[in-house]
Amino acid sequence: MRLSAFRTFLLLCLTICALPAQAHKDHLPHAARLAALRSSAVMIVDLKSQAVLHQKNAHAVMPIASLTKLMTALVVLEAKQDMKQKLTITRADIDRLKHSSSRLQVGTTLTRRDMLHLALMSSENRAASALGRAYPGGTRRFVKAMNAKARALGMKHTRYVEPTGLSSANVSTPSDLAKLVVAAEKNPTIRRYSTDRRFSIRQGKATTVYSNTNRLTANANWGIRLQKTGYISEAGRCMVLYAVVRKRPTVMVFLDAQGKFSHAADANRVRAWLARLGASTLKQLAGR
Repeated sequence: MRLSAFRTFLLLCLTICALPAQAHKDHLPHAARLAALRSSAVMIVDLKSQAVLHQKNAHAVMPIASLTKLMTALVVLEAKQDMKQKLTITRADIDRLKHSSSRLQVGTTLTRRDMLHLALMSSENRAASALGRAYPGGTRRFVKAMNAKARALGMKHTRYVEPTGLSSANVSTPSDLAKLVVAAEKNPTIRRYSTDRRFSIRQGKATTVYSNTNRLTANANWGIRLQKTGYISEAGRCMVLYAVVRKRPTVMVFLDAQGKFSHAADANRVRAWLARLGASTLKQLAGR
């Protein structure tokens, strides 16, 4: 009996010793890189397996700042309004909540398409406000449509009160936002506008050049198919990404990161971790 027990113990020891060294190495960067994330709430989803690879406070309800504009874009596009229709920036679009500045002057007229482009790529608040105002029934109806779409997507802990994200009453969770990212990525217009690096408009005789708020879009190796950033003091630095890493579509959600570039740094840490995972470890994480 004792001999049998000893043999079993010896076999177990030999099995453990025989495990590939790579399996151990794969777990080291997991702990080190993800422990260094500065975002208060995080969710990483491998869409190929529908598995959550990492989460932190994934169901915490938090302000989402300009991540709001992804829902704004979905509602605008699903309304099937004329994208060539001219919209004009008015005093109603001036930020009375945070008193933020804007390069879109009152009186500027652009197409609905261009307003959406600026809202997604450069997070232009006046453009997002104008899009809401121009919805049938005005901003109030637009916000109702935003909340109805959230419910339809299963975003149970999400609430919108306006279309820009300037209000801290626009709240969601990493889990809910992952659903929004998946839905938004299916729209080619949102994919293109959110990832464009630059866009120019005419205001009077002058040309105004806008840049993407997300510096990661400048890196072609990232494989970003959709992105949105956001910031207000109550929300911290926020970012959502739909990216292809090692040929696997992945959703990343980062909320309430402290530090101007901390959300981008967190995204780079996660991408580096995913890029270094061994196939066996990835399967193990996806199968949890």
